[in-house]
Formats: sequence, structure tokens, C-alpha cells
Amino acid sequence: MDEIIRLSLPLKRDEVKKLKAGDRVLLNGPMFTGRDAAHKRLHELASDGKALPISIQDETIFYVGPTPAPPGRPIGAAGPTTSYRMDRYAPLLLDRGLLGMVGKGLRSQEVKDAIVRNGAVYFGATGGSGALLAKCIKSAEVVAYPELGTEAIRRIVVEDFPVIVIIDSEGKDFYEIGPKQYARV
Repeated sequence: MDEIIRLSLPLKRDEVKKLKAGDRVLLNGPMFTGRDAAHKRLHELASDGKALPISIQDETIFYVGPTPAPPGRPIGAAGPTTSYRMDRYAPLLLDRGLLGMVGKGLRSQEVKDAIVRNGAVYFGATGGSGALLAKCIKSAEVVAYPELGTEAIRRIVVEDFPVIVIIDSEGKDFYEIGPKQYARV
């Protein structure tokens, strides 16, 4: 059984460089949430050279639109959104300093190239596990675009949030590497 790596957020570039596709990681600390609508707005601002409403330098964004918080909880179910929907926006945000992304599913070659160019990382969270992942979220606060409702950007604080390195800073993709381990020769 492989060792589980514990990382504190925000990520540090030297730690990201040590991660390899397939590594199991527990994230601890603050990260942002955002989906399609928020990414579109961030991308438009970045494209125009304008300041973003949040600093994304060395930050991680979790692609999620959580459900409303039940009584006594900071957030409702928080399952990952399909990441390719952010692919048109991700390269520019990575070039502007974003260091980590959490979602589910494949990424485009353009995103992979931007991950390598910027020494970043793409983590996968298990789809369908939103209620369980929400238990790892200790606080949540809307920090930008409240009018977007569930798609508003939130600053969440996570504790032992389970992810797998899907694309590492060298561009190795676990979705390509993983199945080869079980292929018949």
C-alpha cells in the first residue's frame, strides 16, 4: 500500500514538484471553490489584464457547486464537477499563478501543457462522494460573486480532504498510466 501524503494549503511549489501521478494526498487548509460561471468571469478579467477579486497565486481551486448548508454544517454536499468544462479558462489562470486544481475527469492537452509550464498539479476527487467530502470541509465563506449562488467563489478550509494526483507537474497523467499497470502484456 502506497503512503498517503499530507499537504498543507496553500501549496508550495517544491512540494508540488515531488508529487507523482497516482499519489494519494490529504489536503489541509484553505482553498477556493469555483465552477464555470466564476471561471468565465475570472478569465475575462485576466484576459483584460485586470485584477482578480481573489489572489490565486499558489492557490488551489476545487471545481464544485455545493448544495446549501444543512443546519450546523458550513456547507452542503460538495462533489467535484467535471473538470473539462474549465479547460478553456484554466491555462490563463495557471499562467497567472494558480497552482492546484481539484475536480474529476480528463483534461485537454492545452491544460496539461499549462500544468507543466507552471509546475502545477491537477488532483482528482471521487465523483458521487459529495456528502462524504463535505465532512472534510470545516468552514466556507463566499468571497466573490455572491450573485452566482451555488457557483459563487468560496474560501473553504478543509481537513484531510482526500484526492489523487491525476496530472503531475511533469505532465504525467494517471488516467493514462493507471490502466497500463493492469493491462495484459
